[in-house]
Order: sequence, then C-alpha cells, then structure tokens
Amino acid sequence: MKFTLKQIAAQAGVSKATVDRALHGRGAVHAQTQRRIDQAIRDLELQERTSLASGRTIPFDVILHTPDRFSRLVCDALIDEMSKFSAFQLRLRFHCVETITTNEMRKLMMKCANDSYGIILKAKNNAVISKTIEELQKHRIPVVTLVTDVPDSKRLRYVGMDNISAGMTAAYLMSQWIKEAELDVAVVLSSQNFLGEEQRVQGFCQGLKSMLPSVKPVWVSEGYGVDGMTFDVMLDALNRHPNLKAVYCVGGGNAAVLRAFKQAGREVLSYIGHDVDEENRFLLNDRKLNAVIQHDLQSDAREVFRTLLTFHGFVPITDHKYAFSKVNVVTPFNI
Repeated sequence: MKFTLKQIAAQAGVSKATVDRALHGRGAVHAQTQRRIDQAIRDLELQERTSLASGRTIPFDVILHTPDRFSRLVCDALIDEMSKFSAFQLRLRFHCVETITTNEMRKLMMKCANDSYGIILKAKNNAVISKTIEELQKHRIPVVTLVTDVPDSKRLRYVGMDNISAGMTAAYLMSQWIKEAELDVAVVLSSQNFLGEEQRVQGFCQGLKSMLPSVKPVWVSEGYGVDGMTFDVMLDALNRHPNLKAVYCVGGGNAAVLRAFKQAGREVLSYIGHDVDEENRFLLNDRKLNAVIQHDLQSDAREVFRTLLTFHGFVPITDHKYAFSKVNVVTPFNI
C-alpha cells in the first residue's frame, strides 16, 4: 500500500484502526464505511497523479484536415480553454492541413505515437484512418474525433454537434425564405468523405423533402473548402444546372461560391453557411449570407480536454453528461 493508514484515515474521516480493519480483514466494517475508505484511496491516487501531471508537460496533438479559416477557429478555441485546466502543463502541437492524402494522414498520425498523450482529430472517415486509430490505441494514445466522426473506429469518443440536426435546421430556415419556389439548391461539401458534412447534407435533404418538396438538392463536392478548387466545382455545377439559385454550404469556401455565381450571371435567392469565421462574418455583414449555422467550439474544446485527461486518470470520472454541442443560428443581426 503506497499510502499510510494515517493518510487514508484522514482522507476518509475515520480512525486508523477502522482503516486497518477494512484493509486487512481484522474485523467487521460497515459497508458504507468500506465505501468511504475505498473512495478515499481512489481520491489519494488521483491527487498523486494530478500532482505528478502538474509537474510535467502533457502534449496533445491536434490534427485537422480542414481549410485554414476553420482550423484557426478550432485552434483558438482549444488555446482559450487550456486556462480551465491550469493545474496541468498542457502543450498543444498543431498539424493543420488543407489537402492531404489518406496515406499522408496515416503517417502524420503515427508520428505522434512516440510521446503524445492524445490526438484531437478531424479527418476523413475511411478504413485506413480507422485502422490507424486502432494502432494508436494499442500504444495507449487515445483519439478524440472533433466536428466529424470516424464512428467504426476505436476512437475514445466524438465531440461536436449533431450534424443531422444542423442540416434539418438549415432546411427549415430555407423553407421559410423561398417558400414554394421551384428551383435547385447547391449543397456544397468539402468532400463526401467527411462524415460530419455528409450527415449535415442528410439532415438537410430530409428536411427539404418534407418542408420544401419543390426544391431539388444538387451535390457539389471535392473543393475541400479551398478557394480555387471550390470556385471550379461550383462554376461547373452552375453550368450544368441552369435552375441552381440557392446554396447550403456545409463546409467552407463561401466567397468562392459567390464568385462562381457572379461569373455565371446567376442570382442567389437564399444562402446558408456554417461557422462564423472571418470570411463568413464579412459576408453576413454584407448580407451575402442569410444565416450561418454555428456550434459552440468552446464547449467542444473543454470536453476534449476533460475526456483525454480522464482517460489518463488525471481528473476524476464524473456523472457529467455531454451529448452534442449547441446548434446556433447566426444572422446579420445577432453576429
């Protein structure tokens, strides 16, 4: 036993003799007293781990496959929330990429296997990434998926919003603005391989079917939210669909989408985007976007840290319940 009878007794609020009886079977101990002693030992162990952790650096790797404009939002939220865990010497190592192959992503993830205490991951949902997460878990390196999930993997958990609900919210808003119009709506994804974006589109299409059946969704993808690539795929879609007059952009690249509409000489009757980054803030103020679906990245960041620190035993397991972060609607009037 690493703790003395005196330490355990003081933590549990009982006598040393009672602790001795409980630990060594020297006599009967009430069940409630036994639970207090067991809890006291767990608390002492946690305090010891916390003390050790606070004296050394705890590195987490943040791997984000996303446009720069969104990675900046995520990184800022994580840095801001680090102050809530000031008892620990947290260190974040950022690996943010706009374009990357699956094999390159695997190599990047495995590079973190040397000394990482956990990976915060936004990546494509495929078998290679899932297998890589499993390999990392064998090295006791937990992975938390953020914003978009890899559900069939051994990731510790997903942190983010309910993407289907977000898509349904966008469909509801659009149904209020364009009513019975018969037109096509561009559903713009970074890529069809990001599960979070696919779920947003799923929710949006479900909503359209019931709330706005006269509007047909047209998928526009593989621009990866990168300005030039998004412009090209959007302009191609406009040339192929003459009735394309509204947009739900689940990823990024809204300025590029609007440029493509201008190039095609097409008016946008309704435009809904995601995330209040610098570009979208400007477009909202300029009334180029009707609304933006925004989720609480601060609470996401807080939950990520809590999850990873709990995994390592640095903070206690609690009854804290977390399902999804909030889905908020931002307009030019409440930005």
